[in-house]
Amino acid sequence: MLIPILIFDVALVAWSLHLMQEAIEHQEFSLMLAGTLVALAAAAMLVVYFLMGHCLTYLTNVS
Repeated sequence: MLIPILIFDVALVAWSLHLMQEAIEHQEFSLMLAGTLVALAAAAMLVVYFLMGHCLTYLTNVS
């Protein structure tokens, strides 16, 4: 399950960099903000994935 999430995160980061590059070329603040939000979403998805993985491991070992 980790591989599809990592592929999706890499795609999100690539999209974020593309948005930021377009923002620099067109001097658009909204595109820079969108790129930043997409990058934050990718990071948050990884954090939640690892937190849930540790939580589920802990819960299955306690029982």
